Amino acid sequence: MKTVLMVAEKPSLAQSIAKILSKGSCSSRKGLNGACSVHEYMGTFSGQSVRFKMTSVCGHVMSLDFIGKYNNWDKVDPAELFTKAPTEKKEANPKLNMVKFLQVEGKGCDYVVLWLDCDKEGENICFEVLDAIEPVMNRPYGSERTVYRAKFSSITDTDIWAAMNKLGEPNRNEALSVDARQELDLRIGCAFTRYTARPYTTPHCPTLHGPTLHPTVFKGKESPLTLDWDRVRVFDREVGQMFVNMTKTSREAKVESVSKKEKAKQRPLALNTVEMLRVASSSLGMGPQHTMQIAERLYTQGYISYPRTETNHYHDNFDLKGTLRQQANNPFWAQEVKALLSEGLNRPRKGADAGDHPPITPMRAASEGELGSDGWRLYEYIVRHFIATVSQDCKYLQTTISFTIASEGFSCSGKTLISPGFTEVMPWLGIPLEEAMPVCERGDVFTVEEIKLVERQTCPPDYLTEADLITLMEKHGIGFMVEYCNGRKLKPTNLGIVLVHGYYKTDAELVLPTIRGAVEKQLNLIAQGKANYQQVLQHTLDIFKRKFHYFFDTIASMDELMEVTFSPIAATGKPLSRCGKCHRFMKYIQAKPSRLHCAGCDETYSLPQNGAIKLYKELRCPLDEFELVLWTSGSRGKSYPLCPYCFSNPPFRDMKKGMGCNECTHPSCQHSLNSLGIGQCVECEGGVLVLDPTSGPKWKMACNRCNVMVHFFEHAHRVQVAQESCEACEASLVAVDFNKTRSPLPDGEMQHSGCVFCDPVFQDLVELKHATMRHPSMTRGGGARRGGRGRGRGRREKKPKDKMAALAAYFV
Repeated sequence: MKTVLMVAEKPSLAQSIAKILSKGSCSSRKGLNGACSVHEYMGTFSGQSVRFKMTSVCGHVMSLDFIGKYNNWDKVDPAELFTKAPTEKKEANPKLNMVKFLQVEGKGCDYVVLWLDCDKEGENICFEVLDAIEPVMNRPYGSERTVYRAKFSSITDTDIWAAMNKLGEPNRNEALSVDARQELDLRIGCAFTRYTARPYTTPHCPTLHGPTLHPTVFKGKESPLTLDWDRVRVFDREVGQMFVNMTKTSREAKVESVSKKEKAKQRPLALNTVEMLRVASSSLGMGPQHTMQIAERLYTQGYISYPRTETNHYHDNFDLKGTLRQQANNPFWAQEVKALLSEGLNRPRKGADAGDHPPITPMRAASEGELGSDGWRLYEYIVRHFIATVSQDCKYLQTTISFTIASEGFSCSGKTLISPGFTEVMPWLGIPLEEAMPVCERGDVFTVEEIKLVERQTCPPDYLTEADLITLMEKHGIGFMVEYCNGRKLKPTNLGIVLVHGYYKTDAELVLPTIRGAVEKQLNLIAQGKANYQQVLQHTLDIFKRKFHYFFDTIASMDELMEVTFSPIAATGKPLSRCGKCHRFMKYIQAKPSRLHCAGCDETYSLPQNGAIKLYKELRCPLDEFELVLWTSGSRGKSYPLCPYCFSNPPFRDMKKGMGCNECTHPSCQHSLNSLGIGQCVECEGGVLVLDPTSGPKWKMACNRCNVMVHFFEHAHRVQVAQESCEACEASLVAVDFNKTRSPLPDGEMQHSGCVFCDPVFQDLVELKHATMRHPSMTRGGGARRGGRGRGRGRREKKPKDKMAALAAYFV
C-alpha cells in the first residue's frame, strides 16, 4: 500500500486538517523532535487506497547565513559581504532537528501533499520541505507526479475538502522571490549595520503665533453658536486686536447664506491584513505581532479566513449571504444581520484584487467564552467589519451658515444624521451627536454675545502612530519594522534619530521608502515569473554596494561617534520590552547574567536566571508602566510574569528583590499574588500555590517558593480565581469553564466553581507534580506572601510531614 505524506506549516494546523480529512478517525503520535505530531489514517488518493500521514513543520525549516569566517566582523571587510562572501542554508532552529524529522517521516513515502500557508513565504517553505524529503521518497514510476500543493483560505470542512480535491503544484517563482529577499536582507543589512550615522540633533521647528477671532452669537432662547473666522488667523497680535475692536462696533451678526448638502460616509472596503493591523493598533491597543498571533490562532481554529492577504475585494462567487447568515444568532449584532437578510445585502464596494487570498472574513459563529478576551475583541471587529461591507452607506445632512459682523466674515456648520447605515454595526465611526443647527434664512439677525481673541500657535507635526506607519509602508510597498520606535505613537529613540539624520545627510535614498519600494517591485516580478532571479539579485546588490562604498568614504568617523553616543551594553542584545520611564524598547542581554538594559535611561534591570524570557502579551505593570516579561523554565517547569523594575526595586515592604508577580502583594493587579493565589503550599512553609495564567489548556498552579506544581482541569477553556474563599480551608475558590465537547463535569455541565482542595466535583481533575528544579529561587526560604481574603489559611495547622498525606486525602 502506498503512503501519502502531508505537511502543514504549524502543528495546530496539521491537527485541524487531519481531523477534517479523516473525519475524526485518525490516530496521533509524537514525532522524534517532540514538537510535531504525526496523524495517520487510511483513505483514497488518485483512485487507490493509501495510508495518509499528516504532520507539520514549525515555520521555516532553513535560514540563510554566511559561512564560517564571514560571520566574524573583526576579520572581514564588510564590503566583501555584497559579492564575495558565500552563503549557506542552515536549520532555522537546530534544536528541533526538523530536517531529520522530515526525513524519518518521509522515508519510503510515495506522494507528498504540501499544506503550507498560501503566501510567498509558504511557497518557500514548500521547497525547504521538498529538499529534505525528496531524497528519501520512493522513486516515481516514469513521469508519475508525486508532489502536490494544497491551496486554501480557511480551516473549514468545505475549504479543506475543496483544496484536497483540486491539488496543484508549488510555485517555484514565488519561492525564489523569498530567497532573493532573504539574501538581499542578509548581505545589505549586515554590511550597513556596522556603520551608523552621526548624532545630529533634531531640527528646530519654528513656532508661529496666530491670534484668531471667535465670536459667540445667539438668537432668541436658542443655544449660543461659536463661529469660525473666515480669515482663520493673523500672525500679528496688534492686527488681531484691530479686528476685535472693529467687530465689537456691531452687536449684530447677519446671516448671509444657509447651505444644506446631503453627504454620505462610505461603508468600508473588505478587510485585508494591513487594515486589520492598523485598526488593531489604533482602536484595540494591540501591537502588530500580538494581533497576528491572535489572528493566526483564530484561523487555525476555523473562526476566520486566512489572515495574511492584500486583497480587499470579494470575488463575484463569494457567498456573502451564507457568511452573513452564520452571524444571525449573535445577540451583539443579530438585529442588524436579520435586517440585512430580510431587506437585502448592499453590494460591497469594489476594492483591489491582489490575486492572493480572499479578504479576512468570519467563517463561523463564536462567543467571547470560546475565544478569550483579546481573541474575542479581534474576532468581533472582523465580524462587524464584514457586516458593514454589505450594509448601506451612512447618510447625513451638513448645514453651513455664513455670517457677517461689521463686514468680517464668519461661519459655523453642523451635521444631522439621516440614516446610520453601516455605522449601526460600527458605531464608533458614526456621525457624532451635535446640537441641532438653528432654523434660519438669509437676512436673519443674531445677537453677538462676545468676541474673543484666542492665541494660537503652529506646532510641529505629531509623531506617527503605529497605524499611520502601517498605512504609509503599505502605500510604498515595503515591509513593517518598528524596532527604533516606542509605543502605539512612534516617538523615535536617540538611536533612531542618529540613524535617520546621518543616513539622510550621506545618501537620502538609504532612508526614503522609494528605493525599498523599487526593490519590492522587482521581487514581485520574480514571483510572477517576469524577471530573472539572478539578474535581480545581482543588479540590486551592485546598487547597494556602490552606495555602501560612498557611505563608507564619506563618513569615516561614524563608528567613533556612535561609541560616544551609546554605551557598549546598549549595542548588544535585542529589543524586547518597553521601559516604563522613557517608553523605549529595552535590550534583552542574554549573556549571563541575563538582564534588560534601557539605553534611553542608561539603566540595567536584573532578571531571573536559568530559564527563558519572553514578552508577556504587551501588558504593563500598573505601578510603573514597565512592560511585563514572562520567565519560564520549560513546559514541565514553572512560569510566571514579572515587572523588570519591581524585580529589582520591590514596591512593598513585605517583598524582597528577585520576586515576580506571583509573589507581589499589590491589592488589585490582575497578575499579583492577591489575584491569582489559590492556597498555601502543601510542602514548604510560606509558599503559596499560584495559578499560572499562561498554562492553558494544560492548566497548573505552582508554589511561588518551592518546586511543587499541581496540574488540573486539562482542556478547560478558562480557569479564574474567584473573590470568594472556601469555608472549610479558606483557600480561594476557582471558576472553571470547559468546552462543551470536552467537559469532564457531570451531566455535561460546562462551568463549575469550587475549592480545588475540598470540592468533590474537582477530585479527579487535580494531580500533584514537581517542577524541574532550574530556578534558584524555588528553594529559598522566607515569610509567606499571602494575598488578601485569608488565602490558603486553614491547612497550616498540619505539620510538614503530614502535608503530602493531607493533599493526597483531598485529591483521592
